[in-house]
Amino acid sequence: MKFTLGAFAIILNDKQEVLLCHRRDYDLWNLPGGGVENEESPWEAVIREVKEEVGLDVKIVSLTGVYSKPEKNEVVFSFLCEVISGKPTLTDEADQIEYFAMDQWPSNVSQKQKERVKDFLDSNFEDLPLFKTQIGPSSLPH
Repeated sequence: MKFTLGAFAIILNDKQEVLLCHRRDYDLWNLPGGGVENEESPWEAVIREVKEEVGLDVKIVSLTGVYSKPEKNEVVFSFLCEVISGKPTLTDEADQIEYFAMDQWPSNVSQKQKERVKDFLDSNFEDLPLFKTQIGPSSLPH
């Protein structure tokens, strides 16, 4: 059985708002991130994906969670990242980039990613990384 790997960044501003990007190919807000390529580690992937999607250079602060999605044979790594340079920049992959308070997220956000951020924020940096299975759809119809 083959698994695909994903890596996503939780990036906070000084107000503890979370950076989300709106995909150009689908009406959905996401955390910056994506698939891990061949011969690439998840931590290398998240740094590359953040740069490609939102134009920021980041460093990894910590691994916040490892999520199994058995329905898709997928494992997703969630990392807390800190911006080290750059400004959010629209790209071929993102047509909007904004920081959102958790209670003000758009309705068309990936529900699994929202769960991962909530898990992290609720943890108070205790018992991390979290290991969890996620089932059901990634996004809700809107």
